[in-house]
Amino acid sequence: MFGSIVVGTDGSDTARKAVSEAVELAKQVGATVDIVSAYAPVPSQRLREEHRDAPQDYQWTINPREDVDATLAEAEEAVEGAGVRVTTFAREGDPADAILDVAEERKADLIVVGNKGMTGAKRFLLGSVPNKISHHAPCSVLIVRTT
Repeated sequence: MFGSIVVGTDGSDTARKAVSEAVELAKQVGATVDIVSAYAPVPSQRLREEHRDAPQDYQWTINPREDVDATLAEAEEAVEGAGVRVTTFAREGDPADAILDVAEERKADLIVVGNKGMTGAKRFLLGSVPNKISHHAPCSVLIVRTT
């Protein structure tokens, strides 16, 4: 049925619910989970300040995607703790595009996303991650009720 599941996270509570649902499904069907997190690079000024203030042996961890790395590490730990094989992907840019790209590259069988942002007129004016994914996915999509 599903051998490969892609799920996006931004570290929010609703994203954690979507990751949790993806993990539960993966455990039931023996699938792997690919976790995707999109990011905008940390501003150069902030990087310079953090680099200057950090101890010498910690400076190597300061990079333009340090925030997304922490988000992915937290999600990866939760998935591995459930006994599911996991791979993480940090992608610069739009969250929906990042999830869609990874799903296509990995030939995913399913994308799992939360429903946050799917209600009201805003979805027609601004679009949303779940809305965009549901219209452009290369595979099946599960939209988890997280709100």
